[in-house]
Amino acid sequence: MKLFGFLNLNTLDIIDILIVAILVYQFLRFMKGTKATPILFGLLTIFAVSFIARWFNLRALAWIMNSILAVWVVAFVILFQPEIRNALAFIGRQRPLRFFFKVEPSPTVSEIVDAVKKLSDHHHGALIVIQRNDNLEDIIESGVRIDALVNSILIQSIFFPENPLHDGACVIQGDKIVAAACVLPLSENPDLGGKFGLRHRAALGVAEHTDAFCVVVSEETGKISFAYQRKMVTRVSPDALTKTLKRVLKE
Repeated sequence: MKLFGFLNLNTLDIIDILIVAILVYQFLRFMKGTKATPILFGLLTIFAVSFIARWFNLRALAWIMNSILAVWVVAFVILFQPEIRNALAFIGRQRPLRFFFKVEPSPTVSEIVDAVKKLSDHHHGALIVIQRNDNLEDIIESGVRIDALVNSILIQSIFFPENPLHDGACVIQGDKIVAAACVLPLSENPDLGGKFGLRHRAALGVAEHTDAFCVVVSEETGKISFAYQRKMVTRVSPDALTKTLKRVLKE
């Protein structure tokens, strides 16, 4: 197959182009809304200027751009380290690969939802992180170890306003609450604006960096929300939370 009279394309070439296009699209979609987006556009600008300099034989400018491009691979790895890590973690979470790895047992959903409902009724703010496949050891180490079975009363007591552990998140692994008062990364998504507080930003932050499922109870409104797969869902009912948790933890 000839394109524009000088390009010879066969079926494999077309497949190759489609695969590259899909990868580029997924990469840009993955980067959207992250702090790496302006850095990416900066690198693309350098490539564009370098191409123009070579095209018009601007030797001084081309030399400068070539010097910058000589270290672009190292710069790319350093600047995009969090995004590369998240992308590799996303690939590792896919079903064909997860088949070969042990998956932690599901937490007691009913105990979690019961605690969340009662915390919501009393307007007690809460931040509950449920670990799935990604390792949360860094987050766990930032808090206070508990290592107790998931229990509605225990979760409520952790987030009672007078409890020293109520600030921060509690982390659940399988059927155990492993730590409380944990520090989570805050989301820098510009789309959040000023309508969400620190708890919601922390919930979305951990959902952007890991595959964890994070439940939030607003102290001001008592509303229930959850963050998962880089998205925030607000105004969730206890029944909807139960169904979502059961579905997510079976994935």
